[in-house]
Amino acid sequence: MSADVSTKVTGRIGRITLTRPSALHALNTPMCAQILAALTAWKTDPAIHLVWIDHQDGTRGFCSGGDIRMLAESGAGDASEARDFFRTEYRMNAALKAFPKPVLAILDGVTMGGGVGLSVHGSHRIATERTLFAMPETGIGLFPDVGGGWFLPRLEGQLGTWLALTGARLKGADVAAAGVATHYLPSERVPALAKNLEAADFSVDATAMLDDILRGLTHAVPAPSYGAHRETIHRCFGGQTAEGIVAALEADPGDWARGEAATIRAKSPETVKVALRQLREGARCETFEDNMRMEFRIGWRKVQSHDFQEGVRAVIIDKDNAPAWSPARLEDVSEADVAKYFAPLGDDELAFPF
Repeated sequence: MSADVSTKVTGRIGRITLTRPSALHALNTPMCAQILAALTAWKTDPAIHLVWIDHQDGTRGFCSGGDIRMLAESGAGDASEARDFFRTEYRMNAALKAFPKPVLAILDGVTMGGGVGLSVHGSHRIATERTLFAMPETGIGLFPDVGGGWFLPRLEGQLGTWLALTGARLKGADVAAAGVATHYLPSERVPALAKNLEAADFSVDATAMLDDILRGLTHAVPAPSYGAHRETIHRCFGGQTAEGIVAALEADPGDWARGEAATIRAKSPETVKVALRQLREGARCETFEDNMRMEFRIGWRKVQSHDFQEGVRAVIIDKDNAPAWSPARLEDVSEADVAKYFAPLGDDELAFPF
């Protein structure tokens, strides 16, 4: 059992609570393994009717992501620890996606990377005014994994492509407006939600009961703050190449579009192209498991890439925020450079026991 996460049964509810506040509840392999084991047991347990995911009371953030420093240190060697983490985390993501009972996640605070994967695949996702969502991986040379290839292209229009390539942050109700969360609830009402959950009888129709509780507490979702740029996002981010997307943004007369183009050009060029192909292929995947196999192939190799090692150095270790990407420009990243990340792994392919 990991001290960084609590998995327990309370009445008819399977409760998962992140308890690693010193790292903003960032996921590690033991945490993912414990959550996966709990989901596997609760899937067929007739006494469990609902899964509830949150973080420890009185601590910051929901989940800031995965253990990036560990991934980089492992990638600098044989990458076995990093690959074991991905294997466990992605199986956990798939278990959440396939879970046959309602899964409620309360995204009250920072929700990035691995924290998105822990929440976005559940049936009910609550954002508060303190929610801060992002998939910032292109800025460190990784990629928007944990099912990003599946859920991002299935958001409205090209919102997912915009979020993946730029690492744009959504705050508060915007997280629900974008479809990342399903409901919006002011944080001051989270304790009331908890009391209702603990008092409810979910044994007859858990989904209907949960919907009824949320209907009485949650607020209507206002128009998103990014709404003024929606047409630009859908038009410019629909291209099939990163160069085409950046060119469309740079040709747009608005300052916002040109700013987004500059943002993309500051990210790892190779990773931007990998992420774009990931989303385009993920949109065509017939099953979530197919998408996760694709992402495992990328992750298997990406942790040992120059840009990931350099991105972690620049952003997390030295914090000079001056990564030397290689290649340095989108135009210099070849199709072969990208394709190598998607090649099959043979006997090392990701399997799903869940």
